Amino acid sequence: MPSFTRSVLRAVRAGTGRAHRPIRPMATGARVPSLFDSLDTFTHRHVGPDDKEADKMLAALGYSSMDHFIQDAVPAHIRIDPANVSDEAIPPLSESELLLRAGLLAAQNKVHKSYIGMGYHTAVVPPVILRNVMENPAWYTQYTPYQPEISQGRLESLINYQTMVTSLTGLDISNASLLDEGTAAAEAMVMAFAAASQKKKDFFIDTAVAPQTVSVLRTRAKGFGINLIIGNASTAFTNGSHDICGILVQYPDVNGLIRDFSSVAQAAHDHGAIVVAATDLLALTLLKPPGEWGADIALGNSARFGVPAGYGGPHAAFFSVTEALKRKMPGRLIGLSKDVTGQPAYRLALQTREQHIRREKATSNICTSQALLANMAAMYAVYHGAPGLRAIATKVHFITQSYFDALTINVDDASALHQVAEHQCINLRRIDAKQVGVTVDESVTPDDLVNLINVFAIHLSKPVVTLPDILGSHVGASATISPSFAPSFARTSQFLQHPVFNTHHSETEMLRYIHHLQSKDLSLVHGMIPLGSCTMKLNSTSSMIPVTYPGFGNIHPFAPIEQAQGYQTIIKELEEDLCRITGFHSCSLQPNSGAAGEYTGLSVIRAYHESRNEPHRNICLIPISAHGTNPASAVMAGLRVVPIKSLADGSLDLVDLKDKAQKHKDNLAAFMITYPSTFGVFEDGVKEACDIIHMNGGQVYLDGANLNAQIGLTNPATCGGDVCHLNLHKTFSMPICVAEHLAPFLPGHPIVKTGGSKGIDAVSAAPFGSSSILVISWAYIKMLGGSGLSKSAHIALLNANYIAHRLKQHYSIRYKNGKGRVAHELLIDLAEFDKSAGLKVADFAKRLQPTESETLEELDRFCDAMIQIRVEVDAIIAGKQPRDNNLLKNAPHPMSVIALPEDKWKRPYDREAAVYPLPWLRERKFWPSVSRIDDAYGDLNLICECPSVEDLADS
Repeated sequence: MPSFTRSVLRAVRAGTGRAHRPIRPMATGARVPSLFDSLDTFTHRHVGPDDKEADKMLAALGYSSMDHFIQDAVPAHIRIDPANVSDEAIPPLSESELLLRAGLLAAQNKVHKSYIGMGYHTAVVPPVILRNVMENPAWYTQYTPYQPEISQGRLESLINYQTMVTSLTGLDISNASLLDEGTAAAEAMVMAFAAASQKKKDFFIDTAVAPQTVSVLRTRAKGFGINLIIGNASTAFTNGSHDICGILVQYPDVNGLIRDFSSVAQAAHDHGAIVVAATDLLALTLLKPPGEWGADIALGNSARFGVPAGYGGPHAAFFSVTEALKRKMPGRLIGLSKDVTGQPAYRLALQTREQHIRREKATSNICTSQALLANMAAMYAVYHGAPGLRAIATKVHFITQSYFDALTINVDDASALHQVAEHQCINLRRIDAKQVGVTVDESVTPDDLVNLINVFAIHLSKPVVTLPDILGSHVGASATISPSFAPSFARTSQFLQHPVFNTHHSETEMLRYIHHLQSKDLSLVHGMIPLGSCTMKLNSTSSMIPVTYPGFGNIHPFAPIEQAQGYQTIIKELEEDLCRITGFHSCSLQPNSGAAGEYTGLSVIRAYHESRNEPHRNICLIPISAHGTNPASAVMAGLRVVPIKSLADGSLDLVDLKDKAQKHKDNLAAFMITYPSTFGVFEDGVKEACDIIHMNGGQVYLDGANLNAQIGLTNPATCGGDVCHLNLHKTFSMPICVAEHLAPFLPGHPIVKTGGSKGIDAVSAAPFGSSSILVISWAYIKMLGGSGLSKSAHIALLNANYIAHRLKQHYSIRYKNGKGRVAHELLIDLAEFDKSAGLKVADFAKRLQPTESETLEELDRFCDAMIQIRVEVDAIIAGKQPRDNNLLKNAPHPMSVIALPEDKWKRPYDREAAVYPLPWLRERKFWPSVSRIDDAYGDLNLICECPSVEDLADS
């Protein structure tokens, strides 16, 4: 045997077992390296600072080791054994090993041709949108546009989305998306309840509304004390029914019928009730829109506009309302304003109605939108335009004839028919023993149609058909066929008339439009976004790749569980890993946002108290420092919020907590706390706080938004919590993890079995929430492994403390622990500059231009930028720059301003100082597309859709 071959075989043998794991050390402790050790391990790619940079930062802070630093940063009494989160507990996979395993699991999902429907379809994703939006980090790493001047691209796209929705639904205004159809219906129900001043407590649901939506409504209604009535909508108001605040109908309904609800709408309005229509955007290209027959609210799932089914999501729910309801509408709303030069610019509108402002007075805890999926749906409409959408709808409608896209078919033996269908790799909707459902979509080809018909032919022992048999003279004519439903249902109004929907129909034009918008947005492809824990994670490329595998993307959420074994393995492993990381017993992956996780956790706590015959426990103690979703979620779960004070150093006032816990001990339900706190510190008293709550009969909800700082160091269970939620964009997913005594109450689902033995009703439309992005969380954990996860937490703490160290001579660091350390984030106190320089927080934010990645070099660039801003502030304080006309007040400086002629450059500083205050900006400069935006003007002149053709002509 040649010597080279022998060497290779020895190397292979040395690396046998799990190739991604290091060789176990010999008795001497020395590690034997292998030629076949993985070279694409994930941790050193994901964690920015290498060991030398970490040592340099530690030395700057005065530490000789990471352990000594952690001793000062994290209280000793909450520390856990490092073995709890180790490579032995969670073995790491290399990137190539992860992708191989993900591919194998995707192959375990049997992707049958789905005709299940019920709000979920097999969408055809245009490749130009798949590659350039969904798979493009410049789109999927953008953060909430709190700084609209550097977010104009996605804001314009979301305006397109809002315009698309209002145009198709025939209503006045739309938000920028909600989480899914079920939760959107729940938001509409609460809007109707609020519109009746919470005096009318009945909400009517038509019998033909999707069952998953009804389940979500049951959960939400309980927290508000709303009574649900289910029946035929046409009889809802026949007996007076003065206590009905609203009515929900499905149009077309879940069984495929197209019904005239105009008389129902009239009766509802006569009784002062709100009419809500759950509908379908594609259907509305052919059907009379809800706004034209009297609906006040229209909602639904926009995913059939080019978003994969993904075993249930994530998808963008659309939500539009009449003019009268616009200021009560939940969710993000994009509006048109202008910048200081008078140029049009987009920004978040009417933010004062959102939960982070209204807190416990809010009736919704929505603090986000499904922006990426909404942008995909908007791009789909831009790409196809009205003629393209109508052609797709006509094809779908041609197959079902008098219906739009769904049929309910009576059969002699549904079970036997399902067996035949499964043998042909076809899924039909399972209704009952004598009925099946068939829903078609744009993915259905003529061959698919032949196979579908032959399922019924085989079941009935009839001759099978061929393509010419069923198409006959209709071949080539379906694109122009007239709708076969009653003319009274037909849409006569125009839609999507704005130029943006009538311009970009070639791939070249579409590609350029996508990249034009992309160029206006700062994302993580440009640099660090220093907004605390909310932007802690960059979803790695290797984590994102499996999401678009057909085995994950093309499976229906209600497919038989045996067809989703790859997903089930991922779900099981993810739940196990999350329980290990949090220290809890059980996990639910159903919540589809952080706020939904809060609401679910509190609902589980309420169910636990009810099981102990203590339904009266309805007090929730919340620190005044809590995120705005906390009190809003508590109210939604039917709890009464009692605020808890914070001390001057930012820590929880344990005396106030103890007093209020004892005062309300007979009715205490829960205590909500974020750890580390939103002030950026590990509070020493967290365990004492949890003990106080437990001694007074309450449960502890530990908000896991900042879990990234805990992994391998502590966990919510050790801190004393009973339940926590986690966030994908911050750490993992949007699940909740609970202690063993709460596990029986985890949410169930009416179609797919999930949750505990005494589970609450569903909290999202899909049984496993936003299932396809669970793959991202699973991949992230598996590639880092236990030691990589723990290292991420260590470095997160080190980075924040290094920044605090560099900036402490220039700014006041607001909150630190007793040893002068912060947690994973820090708060800089800018209040002193309001009086001394006339500067607000926004003035600093508009001036800041962070760049690239979170290595030590990037951290130093960020610190250098902050220090340079302080130099500019000092110039104002010293009178060298005017308080109302300076670098900060005039920031940002787009190219249109920099290019002004000399006679219009009326600024007491030169152009170089405006755009290149530091030398590295000359090479890596992100140019904003607009100047400072006038927020007040936008709210006073609310425009939330694309400018009209007339407006464009005038301009």
